[in-house]
Amino acid sequence: MKSYQETLEWMFEQLPMYQRVGKTAFKKDLSNTLKLAEHLEHPEGKFKSIHVAGTNGKGSVSHMLASVLQAAGYKTGLYTSPHLKDFRERIRINGRVIPQEDVVAFIEENQTFLGYNRLSFFEMTVGMAFDYFAKEKVDIAIIETGMGGRLDSTNIITPELAVITNIGLDHTAFLGDTLAEIAGEKAGIIKKGIPVVIGEKQKETLPVFKDRAQEQNAEIYFAEESTFPVYHTDLRGHYQKKNIKAVLQSLQVLSDLGWKIPEEAIINGLNNVKLHTGLQGRWDVLREKPKVICDTAHNAEGLKIVIAQLKKEHFENLHIVLGVVNDKDLTGVLPLFPKDARFYFAKPDVPRGLDANLLKEEASRFGLEGKAYSSVHEAFLAAEEDSLDEDLIFIGGSNFTVAEVL
Repeated sequence: MKSYQETLEWMFEQLPMYQRVGKTAFKKDLSNTLKLAEHLEHPEGKFKSIHVAGTNGKGSVSHMLASVLQAAGYKTGLYTSPHLKDFRERIRINGRVIPQEDVVAFIEENQTFLGYNRLSFFEMTVGMAFDYFAKEKVDIAIIETGMGGRLDSTNIITPELAVITNIGLDHTAFLGDTLAEIAGEKAGIIKKGIPVVIGEKQKETLPVFKDRAQEQNAEIYFAEESTFPVYHTDLRGHYQKKNIKAVLQSLQVLSDLGWKIPEEAIINGLNNVKLHTGLQGRWDVLREKPKVICDTAHNAEGLKIVIAQLKKEHFENLHIVLGVVNDKDLTGVLPLFPKDARFYFAKPDVPRGLDANLLKEEASRFGLEGKAYSSVHEAFLAAEEDSLDEDLIFIGGSNFTVAEVL
């Protein structure tokens, strides 16, 4: 019998994984996932679900929805990606990660099928999550798409509700070069007769969503058009205000569908997202003197909001530990960073990590100055050494960069 560690190594190394290798792992096709679903006797049809897509905010929205539904007493599955520290973060029930023995058992039982059909890392993980949720008889599962929507492996479910948070220019190599094209891919999760909530109204994407909803005879709700009471959350990023609206609109639609979600569950759920679901890396304040904040925002839309919030903080000097992946559009993100910060460039510890010296070179073209370090850990230690108690250290640029300091 394989150990948990050996099982993970088999999953990570034998089969392509977008999180580690990028483009070569991407498959524009659902046939493998459908084949796996049939092999597993269609677990995706054995539990209720909510499907969440979007460029930014889909992780936060998924965790908030899961937290509220848990607080309302439902046995709640949560499937998200990528993970930060441990693969099992991707698959949870009521906040508890899937046990190691369930991961090992799933791979052992299905290894011949997975290997023979050359399933990607993401495809097999989706199968594992759906199989686990079905066996554990969850009342409902929140399913976050990996990338896009139409051709994402998660898109074999027929949910109670679809949620699309917003659209930004990310993963353009796969999803298209314009907001309308990307919206077209995300709109692929809108299914016949299933209501859809749109988190943000955008001029370029509005007609795409309206047309798709009309084609599918799906009721469409724009969260921005509704008025809700003010709720607070333990997720501290300013961008959560928009995410909360999408969550509240979604909860309203679920209530109309017959789900019992009392007011106290909404208050409890939103105030205890981290406690209930284990969410990390969203405007996480790791300590106070010097203040250390990390955030996983990694595209222009997300970084704009995070950096605006960073500038509102009070500090003497700003130190930024920055690491990115090699397919990032640096001309879109580097100009957003403040030129008066001191930078500590590092390569995240994954094959896709961009060399720290290349990042430093590129950054200097935009007036961002600092030193390159051999690892995120070393860069963070240097930033700590250079900092006074009144300073602020920000760590970001990629999920992987943040994972190494948590």
